[in-house]
Amino acid sequence: MSSLDRPVTPDPYPLLPGVPSFTVISTDVTDGQPLKDDQVNALGDTSPQLSWSGAPEGTESYVITCFDPDAPVVSGFWHWVAVDVPADVTELAAGAGASDETLPGGAFHVRNDGGAKGFMGAAPPEGDQLHRYFFVVHAVGAPTLGVDGDASPAVVGFNLAFKTLGRAVIHGTYAH
Repeated sequence: MSSLDRPVTPDPYPLLPGVPSFTVISTDVTDGQPLKDDQVNALGDTSPQLSWSGAPEGTESYVITCFDPDAPVVSGFWHWVAVDVPADVTELAAGAGASDETLPGGAFHVRNDGGAKGFMGAAPPEGDQLHRYFFVVHAVGAPTLGVDGDASPAVVGFNLAFKTLGRAVIHGTYAH
């Protein structure tokens, strides 16, 4: 049996090209604090409520993601990727990540790293270090990101590198 002891992975968002920040808040996630049971895979598996304001001028849509950089793999773990959320939407209710049908407008999911199109709650290996779950609202300068539901989270991220106008970040934590 191998050890999962390893250095703490850096917050990935300051490593991306700089863009203006705006505000995201949640009734379910308190920045830097443990996630509620509802956001844990084995206990609720429910995407959190998120609301945002102050997106940059020119925002034409949003992409909502949840990323765990602390997974014991080089690529981290994508828990949620919702694409093409309309620009007039500034809140997702708890549970909006259940399926494409629970997202507003023409928004849709790409597969998370667990293989499903929707939100997958926190699920770090038992006994592993504290994991961080970054919920990010990406303001996009186009009405569509230009991907479809078969895209990978990496392809979404690549497209975001060229179309992101701003980013709002909140993160929760979890460990077994």
